[in-house]
Amino acid sequence: MTNDTATATALPLAPGHWALDPFHSAVNFTVRHLGIAKVRGRFERLEAELFVGERVEDVRVSATVDLASIDTGNADRDAHVRASDLLDVEKRPTMTYRSTRVSGEGENWTMEGELTIGDVTRPVTLAVEFGGLVDVPMDGSRHAGFEATGEIRRSEFGLDFAPGLLGEVVKIQLDMQFVEPKNA
Repeated sequence: MTNDTATATALPLAPGHWALDPFHSAVNFTVRHLGIAKVRGRFERLEAELFVGERVEDVRVSATVDLASIDTGNADRDAHVRASDLLDVEKRPTMTYRSTRVSGEGENWTMEGELTIGDVTRPVTLAVEFGGLVDVPMDGSRHAGFEATGEIRRSEFGLDFAPGLLGEVVKIQLDMQFVEPKNA
């Protein structure tokens, strides 16, 4: 998409800083174990903000995930993954993402950005599906829903522990709801 087309694309969201609805948002992942099965997990604590400007070029997303909040459904495994020989949450307490470019239209968008884990930052592109807008009957707030998917290679972030035991590729799925600014 060229910049002229991106500028012409109507944004379905009101301008301003959209706040994350943490009760209806999730950061999920999948990684292969022993090359034969998938282990699924999620991170329980995250912060994110969506800034919508007048043009697509002005849209920015930022997110911070608390890596110690990992939950794979097995407390012993989670404790081991947090330890210094694996994820090392003392050294790498958070994972952050900052978008650098958003493009698309309708329901299908692409978000390019930079993912930082510990002291390593790499470009990561996410496919984003816009789920729509809805007014919440209880309080009248307007929510926007998104699903973003992508993948990273562990070794590119210095997370090359347990080769052969854990797969190199980690698939990411984000389900996010944001709340429209009150002044919109």
